[in-house]
Amino acid sequence: MSTPPSRSLRPQPDGDRARSIRIGVVGAGRVGAVLAAALRDAGHEIVTVAGESSASRTRIETLLPGVPVAKPTAVARACDLLLLTVPDDMLSNVVSMLAASGAIREGQQVVHTSGKHGLSVLAPAADLGAHVLAMHPAMTFTGTDVDLGRLAGCVYGVTATLDTHELARDLVADLGGSVVWVPEDRRTLYHAGLAHGANHLVTLVTQAMDLLRASGAQDPASTLRPLLTAALDNALSYGSAALTGPIVRGDVETVRAHLADIADSAPETLESYVVMARATANRAVLDGRLLPIRAAKLVGILNDALDVAPATPTAAAAAVRATRPASGRRA
Repeated sequence: MSTPPSRSLRPQPDGDRARSIRIGVVGAGRVGAVLAAALRDAGHEIVTVAGESSASRTRIETLLPGVPVAKPTAVARACDLLLLTVPDDMLSNVVSMLAASGAIREGQQVVHTSGKHGLSVLAPAADLGAHVLAMHPAMTFTGTDVDLGRLAGCVYGVTATLDTHELARDLVADLGGSVVWVPEDRRTLYHAGLAHGANHLVTLVTQAMDLLRASGAQDPASTLRPLLTAALDNALSYGSAALTGPIVRGDVETVRAHLADIADSAPETLESYVVMARATANRAVLDGRLLPIRAAKLVGILNDALDVAPATPTAAAAAVRATRPASGRRA
């Protein structure tokens, strides 16, 4: 009778590398294909993968050459560790379908990479005796080999059972990352923090580039890169103390001018500017860097900018300018 492969992902006490885990992947999106390629590079066997779209097939051919493509149920039956990398809203249905079809078995390891979900979404697999784990990479992915180099040092938000703690540590170590333990009931909040910080940052930066482009800048990205790099580094190191600019200084007329020109040239950006400016003013007040009376004036003109919503950009800009105090008066 043959000896079953070891389930440990780390070296055995004698120093030899543990036998590789037979991994199956359901979902060859940007995350799944890259993580599978990284685990393969770490010495594990990717036995099969499920991916139906043309983009998924291209990623499989590029990042996982030679790995056969199969239906999700066939993938689940073929592997010892099932890696589910499907979109958040599909995950529950995929788990339920695989469990109901008999594709998941007792003792199998079932891991998903969703940021929003914890272990509860894997209950149908756990009910069958599978060992379940939620392991979300706090990283943005392109779905290309560029991502492989970015995984070094990546943090993974992990929710595990007592019997999958070691598995989580081993998988993350093989990927060159580190673990942050996320309680089941804080999983959505954890994901919201990442989405707000990373996804909304993309919108913020692209809107800023649009404004610079409208101002005549030939290369908005090059103009912003050193400023944004410094601002991000400072914010990560010093928090709200890193705030600079007209809101913190209480420069009411500068902000009023911003609102008028944005309304005229990029009205689609006006609402996000106002919302972020109000949030910035609130933080500056809480930090004691902006007097409440000055903040009230700022918030007043910010609110007024959204209250007047004429049909055309030119009319919107005129309406914002009309809120200025009479000549000779300072707000």
